[in-house]
Amino acid sequence: MNNLTRQQIAWRVAQDIPEGAYVNLGSGMPLTVSDYVPATREVMFHSENGLLGVGPRQAQAIKDMNLVNAGNIPVTLLPGGSFFHHCDSFVMVRGGHIDISVLGAYQVGQNGDLANWDLPQGRKAPAVGGAMDLAVGAKKVFVMMEYFAKDGSAKIVEHCNLPLTGLKCVTTAYTDIAVLDLINGKVFVRELIEGITLHTLQAETDVELHASPQLALLKPPALT
Repeated sequence: MNNLTRQQIAWRVAQDIPEGAYVNLGSGMPLTVSDYVPATREVMFHSENGLLGVGPRQAQAIKDMNLVNAGNIPVTLLPGGSFFHHCDSFVMVRGGHIDISVLGAYQVGQNGDLANWDLPQGRKAPAVGGAMDLAVGAKKVFVMMEYFAKDGSAKIVEHCNLPLTGLKCVTTAYTDIAVLDLINGKVFVRELIEGITLHTLQAETDVELHASPQLALLKPPALT
């Protein structure tokens, strides 16, 4: 069984972003999603520090630190793109103008609750930050994460026991072994990697899993 790499998870997320969507990418793994959107598909990427129309990362030779995304990574601006005040950026988020927010997660509840900013042990996050606004302000929330935590437990849970970022906000979870849709308090498995079945996945997951009518093989291209 070959679990998906982080690049392959990002590729899978990108395939579900529709033409013309306004999308915010959270820090960490979600930032790579823009690298895998099909070249023929126009997507407007938003960064909460005040950018709309974010393009690819800058070439190493440029490194203009006056143009960075919310993760402090030097980026480019596509034709027609714009930059604006941080406050205006959050007005866009809180006003429901972002179609999709892509975030990482420590836990996702079967009802769509999201916990992604603090763990009981290890490095403490200073605050929940903009993730809270993105979780509740976007029309859809896509989560990227590995299916299992370091202790071997599934990150899809009946009830989150970590500090929450947002309530009932996650629509789809993209993981290294499965794609799961959260609908009306139930978890539907839409895709599975080769070598694992719904039955074997259920045995490792406390929350009840349901087969999606579109259940199919999750088979991304080889990416490095």
